[in-house]
Amino acid sequence: MSPRISLRRAAAFLFLGAGLLRLGAAEMTVDADLRDASRGLFHVTLTLPVQPGPLTLNYPKWIPGEHGPTGPIQDFSGIVMSAGGRPLPWRRDLVDMYALHVDIPAGVDRLQVAADYLGPTDGKFSAGPSSSAQLAVLNWHLILLAPHGVDAGTIAVRPSLTLPPGWKFGTAMDVAQQNGQHVEFKPLTLEMLQDQPVIAGANFKRFELTPGGSPAHFIDCAADSVAALDLSDERLAAYRRVPAEYAAVFGARHYETYHFLLALSDRTGYSGVEHHQCSDDRAPERSLIDDDAFVGFAGLLTHEYFHSWNGKHRRPARLMSPDFSVPMQGDLLWVYEGLTNYYGDVMPARVGLWTPDTFHEFIASIAASLANTPGRQWRPLQDTADAAQILYGAPRAWASRRRSVDYYPEGTLLWLDADVLIRTRTNGAKSLDDFARAFFGDGGGGPIDPAHVPGRKPTVVTYEADDVVQALNAVLPYDWRQFFAQRISAIATEPPMAGITGGGWKLIYTDTPNKVITAGDKSDKMTHLNFSLGLALNSESHEVLDVIPGSPAEVAGIGPGMKLIGVNGRKFNDDVFTDALKATKDGHALELLVENAEFLFTAKVNYYGGPRYPHLERVSGTADVMGDILKSRVK
Repeated sequence: MSPRISLRRAAAFLFLGAGLLRLGAAEMTVDADLRDASRGLFHVTLTLPVQPGPLTLNYPKWIPGEHGPTGPIQDFSGIVMSAGGRPLPWRRDLVDMYALHVDIPAGVDRLQVAADYLGPTDGKFSAGPSSSAQLAVLNWHLILLAPHGVDAGTIAVRPSLTLPPGWKFGTAMDVAQQNGQHVEFKPLTLEMLQDQPVIAGANFKRFELTPGGSPAHFIDCAADSVAALDLSDERLAAYRRVPAEYAAVFGARHYETYHFLLALSDRTGYSGVEHHQCSDDRAPERSLIDDDAFVGFAGLLTHEYFHSWNGKHRRPARLMSPDFSVPMQGDLLWVYEGLTNYYGDVMPARVGLWTPDTFHEFIASIAASLANTPGRQWRPLQDTADAAQILYGAPRAWASRRRSVDYYPEGTLLWLDADVLIRTRTNGAKSLDDFARAFFGDGGGGPIDPAHVPGRKPTVVTYEADDVVQALNAVLPYDWRQFFAQRISAIATEPPMAGITGGGWKLIYTDTPNKVITAGDKSDKMTHLNFSLGLALNSESHEVLDVIPGSPAEVAGIGPGMKLIGVNGRKFNDDVFTDALKATKDGHALELLVENAEFLFTAKVNYYGGPRYPHLERVSGTADVMGDILKSRVK
């Protein structure tokens, strides 16, 4: 039985700093100023109730949903502390760079802190670029200091925000009042403030997904252009099916309202971070309107939405950090992210954002990619979760040797395997949806009410691996512990393929490009030749991004960071290279002129297979269980 707790009670061992008043008596205020957001600058003024004595303030380090110490302390700048108009000296801790020490003088009960957040030009998640000339995404933890060791659920906060002229905003927070471009929000806890970012922009549009329904669901979208907001009626209709499909799976919701906060800008990159009743979603500018870009984008919102149940309402116990300073442990990310990834990939097909054929192409692409990852010969899937905090920041070079955060794509295959197993052994009477409903939805603990309940704060119900096994056994009695041990803890030289084969399909390779890979390559400016030569290129610079160990490219001496500048005696360009690759199937040699740190050499590539891409093919005479998985559940 998992304990039911709220974040505010999650760490009873935490203490109140000597310099802080218990916040039932006074509120902390956070006044954010985004008027310089187009230059990448966020300004903030904090006011904290204090009492005389030493006080330690922490900048948030372990950010929920980011699974690592990703708080960008290096970009928190211009810090000035004062009381009663007089500056107070402060000093950084020599061991914990996120901790700042200050002495509060006698007679002082309020501390003011003014600071700037220096928006980076690269990086990942909320620590990456958060603004462009036309939009900004404010994650409150970027501009916060909080008393050391205090549960964020006990700190009362009154936030406010000043926007650039003409900008509009979207958030799941409740607005107290708005005067022009200055917005005051209703008081809440620091825990809930961190969990509710704000998106704003000059080009802003709100798409209502459940018109007239309760609870309300929205896509709050800011973009670098008005054209980028032109979501087609067909795609909007598909997005409007998303809340109903999730309701059909879970049977209950744990939020009051839900907002997809979508930033469309090439500057802010591609990422998503989950929250209880919203998600921070970022994608290239034309993701809604360009068909190729949309193929890769379609699963982002459905992935982050699933996290409202798996990751926010229910969460692995060791991924809790009540004061954003307690380290998180990612050993159950194969459930937290892996299961979410599976449903995030299935749902686009169920609602019509993808066709079933697109789903098949996607599954083929990840199965083939994982099969061509020799790093799995030494690193089990469990270690990709255990080491998540270091793998997120790992470079693309040597990724196939190292392995990346494979619990995302391999999680899709893992849980597809489980879903097909349940459906097959119960003759279609049960599915993984039954587990999801019991574990996360109307059987998932906490006060459940599918209706809109104003003022009710979400609860967090933690879980362990044993809870997952027990809940699966309630759906289908089976040796689930051994099922996961073989696929997660043991070295597995091949990815889990039973969901594909048991689902009525098989993985094949042909010279026809995979539509999902082609669309992704166009958006990411890459060329994937993983399944032929064994390398990946930047399609613009022709720099080698990765080489698969044992592949023809590696045997020829090619490695990451090198650059292809010639092919078969001609200057390298895409058409010449494509023609040369096709010719290998007829026995023609392939020689590449390669630049390696200002030195040149000719790589003679021993490959004669032509272009090679993965696909799924139906196995005749078998049941299409995968097709059943993709069927809508909405009556």
